[in-house]
Amino acid sequence: MGKLNQITKSSVIFHFNKIKIKNVKNLFLFFLYFMSTFSFGQSLDTIQQNRANLLTEIGEKIKDNYIFADIALKTDSLLNLEIKTANFKNLTNEEFAKKITTYLRTVTKDKHFFVKYFSDNQTKPNIVNEKEQQKSDNFSNSLENFGFENIKRLDGNIGYINFKGFAEPKASETALASAMNFIANTNSSIIDLRENRGGDGGMLLQFCSYFFNNKIKLYDAYYRNKGKNIENWTRNKVKGTKYLNKQVYILTSKNTFSAAEGLSYFLQSYGIAKVIGEQTGGAANPVDHFIIDNKYLLLVPNGKITAMLTKNNWEQIGVIPNEIVKKESALTKAHIIALNELLKIRNKTELSETEIRELIHKLEKEL
Repeated sequence: MGKLNQITKSSVIFHFNKIKIKNVKNLFLFFLYFMSTFSFGQSLDTIQQNRANLLTEIGEKIKDNYIFADIALKTDSLLNLEIKTANFKNLTNEEFAKKITTYLRTVTKDKHFFVKYFSDNQTKPNIVNEKEQQKSDNFSNSLENFGFENIKRLDGNIGYINFKGFAEPKASETALASAMNFIANTNSSIIDLRENRGGDGGMLLQFCSYFFNNKIKLYDAYYRNKGKNIENWTRNKVKGTKYLNKQVYILTSKNTFSAAEGLSYFLQSYGIAKVIGEQTGGAANPVDHFIIDNKYLLLVPNGKITAMLTKNNWEQIGVIPNEIVKKESALTKAHIIALNELLKIRNKTELSETEIRELIHKLEKEL
């Protein structure tokens, strides 16, 4: 990784002979004021040079790795112009990271761009030793049950999984299997992704595998910086019980992002799931990560997904729900739809037909 250029301190000669100072105390105060003013100016110059170096390196990483070469060159050029304007100078390191994130997302219209500053007391990702980093990530994710917030059975024998993040698939497979085993005997299920910001693409494939009887090629991912295309397939075998030939409802919000959008997109495309809630964020491109100056994490979208069924993806568009409702009402709406479907196909549940209708009436009052 590139390092910031060292700034040499210049010597300064002070001339007091033309300045009238009434006493020693005033002279001392004047000296402190002058020195602090000089130091402040010098630190701003240093910050500006440091930020210039950061912007240069960020631009280079984008130029070499961003999936769309034309936009990558344009973004690199714009960052070089920003160096001259000094718009990023008078910011703290945290503010700089947030502003450059917003800037990159605005210029490229790609919401997967991300910059994070690591202070001295924060643990930086271990890019060199990926195994150790993965072990650390797996432990952290285990403390949140690998994203599975809660699983329950709703009235009418409808399964509910509240899932908040896609962790590494091997570490997550037991938690996923437990969730799927819990809902195995339900008539239909609801997967709540309203607060899910995505994560590991391998976990996306593993989750999708529970809804396909046979192994299928789900999508291709092309990486410009590596010059290769990778095929992505579901699995024939999974650790838990597959959920086949049953209706699935996926809850979304505008914050549903990345891999969470992928699960919604693929299951909706194949007619396995109906999406209920808000249009999602629109971030489909896979990312690579870089450490800049040993202080900043930079995420650059370096791949493009092409779904086999649609020959497209959800980039910049998001997943459009089958039923558009505010996120706060999505669960109630999904429950009503699922109950009406039970009445239509006459599936047996713990409730009588009259009780189901009464429950629907009660839930409709909550909308």
